[in-house]
Amino acid sequence: MTKLAPADEAELVEAVAAANARGTRLELVGRGSKRAIGRPLQVEATLDLSRFSGIVAYEPDELVLTAGPATPLAEIEALLAGQGQALAFEPPDFGPLLGEPAAAGSLGGAVAANLGGPRRFKAGAARDHLLGFKAVSGEGARFKSGGRVVKNVTGYDLSKLMAGSWGTLAAMTELTVKVLPAGQAIRTLLLFGQDAAEAGLAMTAAFLSAAEVSGAAWLPAGQARATQLDLVASTGSAVTALRMEGPAPSVAARLAGLRQILPPGPKQAVLDDEDSRSLWRGIADARGFVGDSRPLWRISLTPTAGPVVLRELGVPEDDAFLDWGGGLLWATSAEPEALVGRLAAVLSSHGGEATLVRGPAALRATGASLPEQPAALIALARRVKSSFDPKGLFNPGRIYAGI
Repeated sequence: MTKLAPADEAELVEAVAAANARGTRLELVGRGSKRAIGRPLQVEATLDLSRFSGIVAYEPDELVLTAGPATPLAEIEALLAGQGQALAFEPPDFGPLLGEPAAAGSLGGAVAANLGGPRRFKAGAARDHLLGFKAVSGEGARFKSGGRVVKNVTGYDLSKLMAGSWGTLAAMTELTVKVLPAGQAIRTLLLFGQDAAEAGLAMTAAFLSAAEVSGAAWLPAGQARATQLDLVASTGSAVTALRMEGPAPSVAARLAGLRQILPPGPKQAVLDDEDSRSLWRGIADARGFVGDSRPLWRISLTPTAGPVVLRELGVPEDDAFLDWGGGLLWATSAEPEALVGRLAAVLSSHGGEATLVRGPAALRATGASLPEQPAALIALARRVKSSFDPKGLFNPGRIYAGI
């Protein structure tokens, strides 16, 4: 397969314009850590954007960073940590889940997939932190949206459209994101021995309290063991985890208040900063499923539906866990075809969407996402695609068949 590797925007424009003239379909690749997600592509060439890497500008006082899309997230996170700041949307690292090296993800990949980690319900996903971008359309035309300020209301907010487009609309060349101060202190309250329904009630109580939790997850015993944290794994039971971040005195006061309002029954423990970071990094990355070759689904729901959907799916307890206070369910099965059928039925009753994060090409081709979208939405997606990429050159069919 032909590989195109432009060194700068001018070469990218030339390469895309030539592909447009010939009708050559292109797979857009940055660092390649998420190529196995979505429908398999039928393309004639690869458009390698890995040379669009590096920090363009960083203004800590303005809480703004601009970088090339192929810039490693690890590089950005290290730079921000030196200034006591972070990407608040907490982008996960799916590389190990997909058999790729850890820390291989890029800023552009996180934005293209619109990723969000355990802080999603509080801080939003990537689209909520993308201030602007520069890109090249499927016709080889440069365009940009937004800018390097937190408040920018000029023109259409194309950032919301580009985030989550999975490289199907344009080849991004530069991204500007909002950054935020990192929490000075982190504490995680652990509740042991709860089932998913009990955990759902505890997480809801935490949301309704003054604790301002920034993470709420439930891990069955098998997933808890996979954390390899003594305090989490040693009891051999399921664990409900509730995270608080911020100034140390505030975190201490909120933690004490939360412990008072929760039911007294479950055994409790508290993780310090270092162990908290490790636990939530593992939850974000679905570390308990690394090394497991079975198909893996990431299911977005309303938080109260999480425990109910988990029960109705009927998967073994250790083959699933809840994040986002029950709003995100990860699940696998040794019988993926049966799980697909149950997922379709359950989602039709409770709402929500499921994305196949890991699976064989045949399953990706027929059921990369559930439920199937209504015809009106497909027609809208087709019109949007045509506006940016009239000949359908970029990542054709990755989200919807034939688009």
